[in-house]
Amino acid sequence: MLDLYWNRAELKKEFAQLRDEKYRLGERIKHHEGATARVQQKLDHLESLLLDPEWVHNVTTFFQLRRLSMRCSGKIARFAEQLKQQREQRQQSQALVNWNESRKQEAAAVDREVGEGRMRVQMLEDRLQSERHRLATMSGVARLFRKRSLTRQLDELAAEIDAAQRHESDLMSKLGVLQDMQPPASEGLAVASKRTINFMILSYAQQLYLHFVDDELAGLSKEAAEKSVGAVNYGGKDNCDFILKRIHKRVAAIKSTADITDELARRAQLIADNASFRSDEDAVPVANSISIVFELDGEAVRKKRHVDLVGENYWGLRDVLSR
Repeated sequence: MLDLYWNRAELKKEFAQLRDEKYRLGERIKHHEGATARVQQKLDHLESLLLDPEWVHNVTTFFQLRRLSMRCSGKIARFAEQLKQQREQRQQSQALVNWNESRKQEAAAVDREVGEGRMRVQMLEDRLQSERHRLATMSGVARLFRKRSLTRQLDELAAEIDAAQRHESDLMSKLGVLQDMQPPASEGLAVASKRTINFMILSYAQQLYLHFVDDELAGLSKEAAEKSVGAVNYGGKDNCDFILKRIHKRVAAIKSTADITDELARRAQLIADNASFRSDEDAVPVANSISIVFELDGEAVRKKRHVDLVGENYWGLRDVLSR
């Protein structure tokens, strides 16, 4: 009867688990059905727009602007990752140099101690050999009176030699451990390094903003990234073609970061000079403290624009800043 009771309890437990699993699977099916329905709605909406002569050019313009936003997001993300990797590599290289130097100094100190110990052992062995010779050549009367003290002295010398040799063995083991040591694992970047990286990321984001703002493409691309197709009307075919030409022209004129390194560094310093942080541990500045976009002309600031690139999350900027 007891076995039947326990079997019944186990069956009830398994049945409850199966019921819960059925419920979870049902919820997942509903979730996937809802997602599929939403995708289908978007496809139907897009198809209706493409079939409408007044909207077909707007659809093309919308997705080209969204592509521009994705292009800028990708550039910023790659630039940020490159900066992080470079700073981590420099930090790791410096840490490795310091570690190797420290290990070499410690090994050299042990090696010196081994050398000094071997010299001491050699001196003790010479003394031991001398005392043994002295005892062997001693006359019978002298040996009778001094044998006990000389024997004790010989034993003490032998004990000192044995202790020195054991110490040398310990030192050699320590030396082997030092030689076989593995480099320490890389540590994360310090807050100061993260802030430096973030200032450069912000500088590059401002560079891209200034590159596209005069053609109004910065705001349009951000809008296309945040809204759905059909939510924005760019006008007729002529207006849409004009926007597309501006996109093509400005994209083709983007400079590589290697060509604007000095400009980015100067702007980063200006951003750093104005940045404030909530605490000493924060690496990301308070958004309103970095809302000035600096347009440079050589070494001088030609123009300042008030745009909260971080607060408005232009091109997913908040997601790539080091924290």
